[in-house]
Amino acid sequence: MTDNKPDVTKDWQATQGQKSSATRLRLFAALSWIVAIGGEIYGIILLRQNKFDQGHLPLIIGLLVGIAIFAIAGNLLWKAANRHDPARASDAARFFFQNQLGAIITLIAFLPLVFLILTDKNMDPQTKKVAGGLGAALAVLATVMGISFQPPSVEQYTQDMNACAAQIKSGQPTTACSPEVAAQAQAIAADTAAVAAATKDASHPAGQDVVYWIAPETGAVKSAEPHVFHLCAGVSPLKDKTVNSGSVTEAYAQNAVRITKQIDMEQKQCGFTAATGTN
Repeated sequence: MTDNKPDVTKDWQATQGQKSSATRLRLFAALSWIVAIGGEIYGIILLRQNKFDQGHLPLIIGLLVGIAIFAIAGNLLWKAANRHDPARASDAARFFFQNQLGAIITLIAFLPLVFLILTDKNMDPQTKKVAGGLGAALAVLATVMGISFQPPSVEQYTQDMNACAAQIKSGQPTTACSPEVAAQAQAIAADTAAVAAATKDASHPAGQDVVYWIAPETGAVKSAEPHVFHLCAGVSPLKDKTVNSGSVTEAYAQNAVRITKQIDMEQKQCGFTAATGTN
């Protein structure tokens, strides 16, 4: 198989299934955070009503623990959603807020209540000491759980997908094939193999990794609608069209994401060895 161009896809995209999963996870995360903030509001109301002036330590401990549980649950759900549908690292503001939103929400859910506990002059001293210390510790724990220290990104998934596809094509161990990128990488590898099988000739006995597709609209990086790619520029579906060429991976990058079903016809039109048995 020959290919003199770098196998680089410029735009990994979440599949519809990944987007749906991310949406569900973000909804559940938001609900968890709402419960956590609701618990904080309830705690503040009780403080304003001097509920803890004479003790009631188990109640405030229960509130703080409950807030932490729902905040952490929301954080974990949100991180899982970001693994399915990450932001672009090149969009710095969105990338930061999407990946660190859990930590921000957790601080909102804890700091006002912990501050009021520590500054309440009427609260039972023992209750203040225990609740203040526990609240601060839980706030730190939940906030750390909300921080994404190595957040995923579209750019990282693009690199991983290309590495995964290269490993599949070369028969190497698929160490780069995480669940998030494996399906698309396998599609690239399968289409690359199909193209190689369909483009064998005397000059290329192992086939090629060069395909042709309708170029994106003027100035666009990729086509708005998905296209198929073809075996050569001279096939009838590309007649009178502006055509781009490159590897299967590069075709995918411009939204040409499926090999033609007219392989037998195109082999004849392009002069390749016929009858590969692929349709």
